[in-house]
Amino acid sequence: MKDRLTDALYGLGWSTVKKLPEPVAQRLGTTIADAVWRRRGKGVLRLESNLARVVPDATPERLAQLSRAGMRSYLRYWMESFRLPSWSRERVRDGVDVTGQHHLTDGLAAGKGVIVALPHLGNWDLAGAWVTTKLDIPFTTVAERLKPETLYDRFVAYRESLGMEVLPHTGGSAFGTLARRLRAGGLICLVADRDLSASGVEVKFFGDTARMPAGPAMLAQQTGAVLLPVTLWYDGTPVMKGRIHPPVDVPETGTRAEKTSVMTQALADAFATGIADHPEDWHMLQRLWLADLEPRPGGPAAGEPS
Repeated sequence: MKDRLTDALYGLGWSTVKKLPEPVAQRLGTTIADAVWRRRGKGVLRLESNLARVVPDATPERLAQLSRAGMRSYLRYWMESFRLPSWSRERVRDGVDVTGQHHLTDGLAAGKGVIVALPHLGNWDLAGAWVTTKLDIPFTTVAERLKPETLYDRFVAYRESLGMEVLPHTGGSAFGTLARRLRAGGLICLVADRDLSASGVEVKFFGDTARMPAGPAMLAQQTGAVLLPVTLWYDGTPVMKGRIHPPVDVPETGTRAEKTSVMTQALADAFATGIADHPEDWHMLQRLWLADLEPRPGGPAAGEPS
């Protein structure tokens, strides 16, 4: 019943919100965000806990302001995502302003293939639609299998409607396909700031240890593709901003594991730069740092709302 209800709610969003005038959708998103924020549920408390690491000198009042702005940013992401399939090509092209585009176009022109790695910052779906629309560059991405299966199918159909090739994230089987796309000179885009699997790479992130995916660095080593960190943010205008950072190079020495660790740390550092500049646009409502995953005697995980 819960799975069917979840699927129905997402279906309602894609079928109804996309028909609303943009100002109405924006007001609806703000209203929902403020209502959720006032309830102080687990997601909001987790967001504040994460933001406390990003802005360690923030007062409780400042953290509350950031979490409220964060929920508004998060609902802006959803309102935009529900409406994206109905946006005109002009609206998509004009909806994003990115600096450092030459890193992407130069990498593709060299025929090496390009890996774009992003954190959960801003609206990565809108950024993807901008790539396929304004730059006219197709790309491949990976989607986590969601429950119920019908919800996963909705997400795949939605992203494919924006011009993306979507592979299921199932036990690493996508890796070979991604490598083939890169060897053919293609583009892949991966959200890469959270990995709780056994294959994740430990990195220092805002002063403590977190785990991030090894895939981007491993693909770059195996295929010779260019690895580019990208950060996104909102600035109070209808246009989302973005930055394509300089490439992360493969170290000349070290084992594969050592190279992967160095490269993943470089990604984490680039992500941290963007998140520190725009903490309210980091949509991390889940546990990330390893210290938050370790159980406390007789209680929930450290930092987890009881």
